[in-house]
Amino acid sequence: MLLQTDPFREIDRLAQQVLGTAARPAALPMDAWREGDTFLVELDLPGVDPESIDLDVEHNVLTVRAERRSRAGEDAQVLTAERPTGSFSRRLILGDTLDTERIDASYDAGVLRLRIPVAEQAKPRKIAISGGEPRRSISAAA
Repeated sequence: MLLQTDPFREIDRLAQQVLGTAARPAALPMDAWREGDTFLVELDLPGVDPESIDLDVEHNVLTVRAERRSRAGEDAQVLTAERPTGSFSRRLILGDTLDTERIDASYDAGVLRLRIPVAEQAKPRKIAISGGEPRRSISAAA
């Protein structure tokens, strides 16, 4: 069998793991949007054990940490290892208008979904206008 060697292939592979590519970023890929009074955030965490996911909120900064372990045993001969393993984290800065006390998190099919409600004091509301005395008509005296 003829093998073609490329001395820079391993360096290129390592750079892609650290820096990521357009098709596969190194950081946790995320989508975020607003639906009514709730912000939704979805992070892709395929192959991650839900028990290894850790969420912390401190001073309006939400930190997501997760770990993906290699499934290959210690004695296994790895032929290809393209999926990143190890610890991953991402920080999201949340605005003061979000209720960090009521964040809801769920994990399904490799996607971590966060529901972050808008704080009650930040929701739009109507303000009643109180009037003074009723208006009086002014008539001209002759």
